[in-house]
Formats: sequence, C-alpha cells, structure tokens
Amino acid sequence: MLKASALYIVIIIALVIGVLCSALIAAAYFYQSSYQAKFRSDRLQNNINSGINILLTSTDSSYRIERHISLFAEENSDSVSLQRSAWGIFDIGVVKAFAQNDTIYKVFSIANAIDSSKWAALYLIDEDRPLSLSGKTAISGDVYIPKAGIKTAYVDNQSYTGDKELVKGKQHNSEKKLPPLVSTRLQTLRRFGKPLPVHNNMLLKKQSIDRSFRQSSTIISLGKQVTSLQNINLTGNIVINSDTTLTIDSSAHLHHVIIFARAIVVKEGFHGNGQFYAKDSIGVERNCKFTYPSCLGILRDTTAIVGFPEKISLGENTQFTGVIFTYEKAKNTLPPDIILGKNTIVAGQIYAQGTLSLKAGTSIAGNVMTSRFLYKSEITTYENYLINITINSAALSRYYLTSDLTPVSGQQKKILQWLEVK
Repeated sequence: MLKASALYIVIIIALVIGVLCSALIAAAYFYQSSYQAKFRSDRLQNNINSGINILLTSTDSSYRIERHISLFAEENSDSVSLQRSAWGIFDIGVVKAFAQNDTIYKVFSIANAIDSSKWAALYLIDEDRPLSLSGKTAISGDVYIPKAGIKTAYVDNQSYTGDKELVKGKQHNSEKKLPPLVSTRLQTLRRFGKPLPVHNNMLLKKQSIDRSFRQSSTIISLGKQVTSLQNINLTGNIVINSDTTLTIDSSAHLHHVIIFARAIVVKEGFHGNGQFYAKDSIGVERNCKFTYPSCLGILRDTTAIVGFPEKISLGENTQFTGVIFTYEKAKNTLPPDIILGKNTIVAGQIYAQGTLSLKAGTSIAGNVMTSRFLYKSEITTYENYLINITINSAALSRYYLTSDLTPVSGQQKKILQWLEVK
C-alpha cells in the first residue's frame, strides 16, 4: 500500500516535467520567431542593397517620384520603394524595403567617380602665353597648359626656388576654351534657384530645423528681405532662397542645406557644410571651414552690372572641401573671379570660367581649371603667374567623389554619404 506522500512526489515530478516541456516549447517558439525575424531582416537588407544598386546604375527618370517595384516578378513579398531626386549638384536616393510589419530604409547622397583619363592637377586655357612660376611653387600631377609652355620668373624680388622639375607629371596642350560644365545639371540648379514669393520666412526664428529627405523639401523664400542666419541649426532637406544679400553668421550651424541668393556673406569662423549659390558674389571671411561635401557656385544667366564682375572670395586661413565654380551664360566685359586668400586650403575642385586669383601660401589638393591666373602685388597685376602656390592632384583623398556637373566626372555613380538609416 503506497504512502500518501508518494502522491505529492508524483504531482511535483509531473509539475517539473510540465514546466520543462513548456520551457522547451517556449524556447522552440522564440527560436523560431527569432529565426524568422532574422531571416526577414536579412532578406530586407538584401532587398534594400538591390534597390540601392538599381538607383546607382539606372538612368530611368521615372524614379524622380517614389516608385514601388517587385525585385522578383514571381514573388510579391520582395518589394522595394525607390526614389532618386536632384539635390543641387548631387542626387539623393531613398530606398525602402518592407515585409509584413517590418520596414527598413536608407537615404544617401549620390555622386560620380572621377574619370581618371580627364583628371589633372591643372587645366589652363591657351591664350598664346606661357605659365610662369616663382617662389616655392610646386605642381604635382598631369597638366594641360598653353603651347607656349611653362617657365620660371622673377617676381616681387623672388626667383623660382622650387623643384628643378617644374611639373611632376605629364604635360599636355590645352584648348582655347575650358571643357564646359554639364548643361543638364546647370538646368537643374536653375530650377532650385527660381525666384519664389515670400514663404516660410518665419521658420528662421526657430532655434533648429531638421528636415528628413524622406519628406518633401522645406522651402524658405525670403524675397528682398535682408536676412542674417544666426544662432540656428539647419539640417537636411531645406532650401533657402533670397533675392538680395544673405548673411551666414558663425553661430549658424548648417548641414546639407542649399542656399540661393543674389549675394552671400559668410562671417568669420563659420564651420559647416552645404551648397551655396549666388548670382553676384559669395564672400567668405577668414578662418572658416567648409567640410565635405560643400559647394560654392556663381550662376548667372544674364549680363552682370557694368564694372562689378561676379566673384567668389575666400578669406585667409580658410579651409574648403568640395567644388568651387563660376558660370556665366553670356560673356561679360569683366570675367567672373575666384579669389583665394593667403594660406587658404582647398581640397577638391576649382572651375573658374573667368580668372583665379591666388595669394601666397594657397594650397590646392585636387583639380584646377581656369581661363587665367591673376596675382596682384602692391604695384601691379600679373597674369598667369603662380607665386608660392601648391597644386597637387594626388593629395586629394582617393575616396573623393565629384558631381556630374564637372568635366572630369565619370559615368559610374557611387554613394557619397549615408544621410538616414533605419
């Protein structure tokens, strides 16, 4: 005859077995759920990478608006949303992949690889006169120069003291005109800079605006209202349009924004990045720093005011990484000018449709294209003279990407920056 306590032992054993079985079932369930979640996540990642490759390789204009596609026609589960839109001299890609309630997305800027066959440290058009070097000028990389060649000169009580090999690279004959900027990208920039009625101007009274590239652009039109951007953070999908002078204070923090104005003044000590376009002038004061990828551009489709040429000027000790260019549709009496102050450092590209004025100590890592160099001393102005200047195409980062606006851009498109990832 069994003791009564044996029944309790059986119940406890049964309870333990039941708990263990329940734990095994729960573990199997959670393992399966985790496996399925990991499988979906991996599949979404593969799909989003496929979507990115489609945007980078396709020239289909239908992606200008958001478009849903199935990666595999027989499976509706592998669907992605694709959109590629212009953002100044670059493009923005937005790719979303979704399955059930899971959605991931990536937002990135798109630029072009450099065409190595067109890349050179210097392109100076042929105006039937040589390029003259003085002081500790150093040019490293291939060059396109006038048929008159390159020589040394004695200027401002300085003789040439650089390397005996005047150019460390191959020398080619240049043409009478610069290779042109790409017209389709110029047309895109014109659409961004089109004058608009005053709109959203009160937004600039906020301390911060952060606009996702997955949303429509926040467009702030100031009309003829003279404005100074101060004590404000502006990030992302924001376009500011002004029909007069716009001042950017050093207390303003800008990232990825686009600004169009008649004239732009950047105050001393500014740090940030973005794309800045003007019709008349861009003046950058000393000790500023523009991080990659930035752009300064003069865009003029009409005749300039007589006696006042368009210009971009960078103050001394300023650092700039990106693209600087001048463009005018109709040739004016005075050509547009790009002026780089003393000890200015530029990493990227300079395209001067008119003249490029350089001060002693200027260093350029990358590519320079200009119609003419100017050097102004206290007494006179010298044309096509480089004095204590460094131009080195190899010093530019091998990861540098350019815009399809520039003549040296290649066909291959790559990811410039990751802007938003989930």
